[in-house]
Amino acid sequence: MTLRAHARPVLPAPVRRDGPGLLLAVLGVATAWTVHALVPAVPMLTAAVVLGLVAAHLGWTRPLVRGAARAGLSLAAKRLMRVGIVLLGFKLSLRDVLGLGWATVAVVLAVVAATFTGTLWLGRRLGLRGDQPLLIAAGYSICGASAIGAVGEAAGSDEEDAATSVALVTLCGTLAIAVLPLLHQPLGLDPTGFGRWVGASVHDVGQVVATAQTGGAEALREAVLVKLMRVALLAPLVAGVALALRRRPRPDGRASGKRPPVLPLFLVGFLAVIALRSALDLPAGLLSGAAHAQELLLAAALFGLGTAVHLPSLARTGGRVAALGLASWVVVAGVSYAGVLLTT
Repeated sequence: MTLRAHARPVLPAPVRRDGPGLLLAVLGVATAWTVHALVPAVPMLTAAVVLGLVAAHLGWTRPLVRGAARAGLSLAAKRLMRVGIVLLGFKLSLRDVLGLGWATVAVVLAVVAATFTGTLWLGRRLGLRGDQPLLIAAGYSICGASAIGAVGEAAGSDEEDAATSVALVTLCGTLAIAVLPLLHQPLGLDPTGFGRWVGASVHDVGQVVATAQTGGAEALREAVLVKLMRVALLAPLVAGVALALRRRPRPDGRASGKRPPVLPLFLVGFLAVIALRSALDLPAGLLSGAAHAQELLLAAALFGLGTAVHLPSLARTGGRVAALGLASWVVVAGVSYAGVLLTT
């Protein structure tokens, strides 16, 4: 009688492929949460991007990031980003946003239009690679990394282009946390004006909160409402980009065979959640849980994107990227400030 060796349990292929990267993303999020808890002025999403970039270049983590963990990290950067954007809709109630008045709505539209078109034009003039001008324009004009992820999905952008754009927008948003409060008094802004300026000019929601809270509760409230008004423009921006791409011919002159959807499925979910939040009085516990889940998912996605940044490649266009970032920052801050002066 022969003894049959017990076969070792074999993990499913998706787990073997994506598990290491997803586990590394979880560790990155936990570390980012710890950094934010110890230094509240550093938003968790900002810490996640920086930690991802560090992990991609440390000697003992680089082989893992570029090898066994790459598939899972790419999955986190794409799929978790989509779910996080859907949950972002729970922060947006049209009643609250429209309560700011049509003058403020007009200012936000002007800020978004001027920043997007100006950044896109200058980025192309500077000769930045691939979709970087488009992604940076979306990030500066709407909501930072979330907008870059949404537009990148619609455009089918290269992961490295998206990662570089997120790194730039995150850097400038982080600098805003330190710089804008210093300009509060010299620019003669009251708490309402300061809050609206921050909400109209700072990129990520977490960075808006970190910046505006220095001006008090009124500034924070106004900043969040104006910021969410910009977030509401994410869906029409992505739809416009998708329509433009559907009309763009291929290099050989023929129409592109693959036509991106005008409104990707995750943005349909985003709009559905906004409608639900606006129509119903949802429990505070549900909104709080959704906010925490959204932040954790976006942190994992941004950690994944951070690991895709390749500093030697970035260095080759570093001067042009930095020039675009600075110019776009001046545009969004200047147009926002003019709008605040006209409406407050």
